[in-house]
Amino acid sequence: MRAGADYLQGLQDGRCIFLNGERVANVAEHAAFQGATRSVAALYDFQARPENVERSTFETPTGARVSRAWQMPKSYAELVQRREALVAWAELHHGFMGRSPDHVASTIACMAAGADVYRRHEGGRADAVLDYYAHARDRDLYLSYVIIDPQADRSKGTGEGGNAEVAVRVVDEDPGGVTIRGAKMLGTGAALSDEVLVTTLRPLAPGEDRFAFTAVVPIAAAGVKLMSRRSYEQAAPSSFDYPLSSRFDENDALLYFDDVKIPWDRIFVHRGVAAQLAQWHEAPVHAFQNYQAEIRLMVKLRFLIGLAHKITELIGTSNMPSVRQTLGELAADCSMIEAFVYGMEAKGSHYGPYFIPDRGLLYAAQVHGQALYPRVIQALRELSGGGVLMLPSSVDDFANPEIESLIGRTQHSPVASSEERVQLFKLAWDAIGSEFASRHVQYETFYSGPRHVVAGMSYRTFDWGRAKSGVEGFLSSYGLPEAAPAAPLMAVGG
Repeated sequence: MRAGADYLQGLQDGRCIFLNGERVANVAEHAAFQGATRSVAALYDFQARPENVERSTFETPTGARVSRAWQMPKSYAELVQRREALVAWAELHHGFMGRSPDHVASTIACMAAGADVYRRHEGGRADAVLDYYAHARDRDLYLSYVIIDPQADRSKGTGEGGNAEVAVRVVDEDPGGVTIRGAKMLGTGAALSDEVLVTTLRPLAPGEDRFAFTAVVPIAAAGVKLMSRRSYEQAAPSSFDYPLSSRFDENDALLYFDDVKIPWDRIFVHRGVAAQLAQWHEAPVHAFQNYQAEIRLMVKLRFLIGLAHKITELIGTSNMPSVRQTLGELAADCSMIEAFVYGMEAKGSHYGPYFIPDRGLLYAAQVHGQALYPRVIQALRELSGGGVLMLPSSVDDFANPEIESLIGRTQHSPVASSEERVQLFKLAWDAIGSEFASRHVQYETFYSGPRHVVAGMSYRTFDWGRAKSGVEGFLSSYGLPEAAPAAPLMAVGG
């Protein structure tokens, strides 16, 4: 099985990543990425431990044991088994790595399960999908993806105006493959990954076939350039002061493909406008990958409300009625997402031989998740109050005897030492107030798309026929009262 050391060694492949005006020489050892790369390595080491092998991995047809993220379940029981493996991984990063290796693995696995979709549409290349799935699965690769065009002129289509010169498109092709040029966002985790799936999620118009391709490219391929955002990990002075930022900043990057040559065996869709969209929605690919995201969110919310409860215990407010009301509402928010996860499994159905979670409940969960995450963070802010601000400047303050004695006198808690109080509130700040925390609010609100898009998916997958039939049946059970027979006219004087 792939171990953490194998993953870290694989990062030393000459990939081109720019940060702070310079090219990063070694991602695994750079101050901006080393904490996150070791968090990913820990995922592989965890599943390789003898006590975790059966729960976290499955055996492929070639005899390799790999993450259950690559497994396409054939029954409800297998879907639950797979979920338990994904939960175990998510609990290692507490849900803060939104694009951990199980996310895009879920995408590729479901693309292979939906190979028939590629066969039905012009431009689809089913054999390439199946071959690549086996290749990535048996090596337990960490894949990222870029599926959105950069924000240029959103009032126009992909092929209109300046958009056409920014978005990734096919600029050449020959018997050896195609050459692509242009940019894609948002490469969350791309700097940490082995390879990247390059495609488009939004519908394309007729005539935009040069943008209609799906392919997988090694991060270290010639011409692939990553422009990283500011690293929150690099800005974290210590794990005590920034326990989340220093470990789980998976980073985001704008990827530019500078005449990148891609061989045919890595191209899933070639100039197929209909195939490009169908791969996401005719097959349950979009839903299956976001099922993983809801599992991760469930774990993350559980961590956050656990943090909320510990804060109230720390400052002696946990028995106040208003605080218990807030904690109860947070518990209900977390339980709602958990119920959605279990519900979409129980209501799942077969797609060919594969058992998949219910799409309607999945999109309903995403609509609620987008709205509730900022609400959970705001509740944590209110429960923390000024506690997250009245903290020592850094862990170095504890090394100065004079300051340490002041910390001991001012950081009081009825249930914890002054050091424990500072430690908990430092964690709280990194979850709700740091730059890392702010990025997570933005991420959880928009990673699945604009709110109207996510709500639109919920609208399209809801069983409106069943909902309306009850109304129509009830309407048919009553109406205006029948008019009484008219009295006969009487002749005057009769």
